[in-house]
Amino acid sequence: MKTGQDLELVSLTKRYGEALAVDGINHHFRAGSYACLLGPSGCGKSTTLRMIAGHEDPTEGSIVLGGADVSWLPPARRGTAMMFQNYALFPHLSVSDNVSFSLKMKGVDAATRRTRAGEMLELVHMSQFADRLPDQLSGGQQQRVALARALITNPQVLLLDEPLSALDPFLRIRMRAELKRLQQELGITFIHVTHGQDEALALADEIVVMNNAVIEQAGPAREVFNAPRTEFVARFMGGHNVIALPQGHFAIRSDKVALTEAAAGRLDGQVTGVEYQGAHVVLTVRAAGDQEVTAILPEEKFFENPMPQGADVGLSWDDAALHPLAV
Repeated sequence: MKTGQDLELVSLTKRYGEALAVDGINHHFRAGSYACLLGPSGCGKSTTLRMIAGHEDPTEGSIVLGGADVSWLPPARRGTAMMFQNYALFPHLSVSDNVSFSLKMKGVDAATRRTRAGEMLELVHMSQFADRLPDQLSGGQQQRVALARALITNPQVLLLDEPLSALDPFLRIRMRAELKRLQQELGITFIHVTHGQDEALALADEIVVMNNAVIEQAGPAREVFNAPRTEFVARFMGGHNVIALPQGHFAIRSDKVALTEAAAGRLDGQVTGVEYQGAHVVLTVRAAGDQEVTAILPEEKFFENPMPQGADVGLSWDDAALHPLAV
């Protein structure tokens, strides 16, 4: 197993004219971790990834890998490799030649290239497709080839720009497991850009939530989900309500909200939506102050005492489940 190296972003900034795409972010990615940069379109996550890769120059700040400033090195000399969203395979080259292309550009001999490409294809379970062309492969198979091509350079950090977005939902879930397996087997740092909360939670040791060109919150996946610090993080991560109380604004997980008879809870409201989702039922309640609150109830509990659309209800919770939010 390969040992990765720490990656540090120091006051990293990117401007396009007057537009500020990344605003002086500081972050330390631990060696050998799986990190997800998560946020909405335009938040700066892909620009950050491209600066780490060397495909964008920073306006200010530094990118430090293994203690060395790589901010101005060309991509091939950084110790990073990038897998692009559209895979960018050469249509006229075989799978094996696509994987070994970077070695050919470095002048590596043909026999060594074939051997290394074979090792990489075995790693991603694509050995039997070595002689095919990209258009003879499925989307998931093309993704595996793109992964093998990125990994053949022995990077310290693998950068993935929304690598699952082109796949159907079933294959996306399968490939999540494959990415996690590869990262753990290789022991190198993966930095994965996504706007999918479920993807980040499933994959990441650490989630870095970006918004408006800055890092809003970073930490272990479970911590970011269970203890969001800001209203944006609570809403963007999903599964939470933001409730305004006299003491301030609080986040509470939807599965921690209980429904009671009207006038018997902390807030009163009216059921405006009921969604059966198999193992659970999601209820939407329009509460006092025009607040929309969701409650997730186990299926059997809901059907013991169904509350139809239009029913008046009370909302209750344990105070320990409330997390105060920064203004």
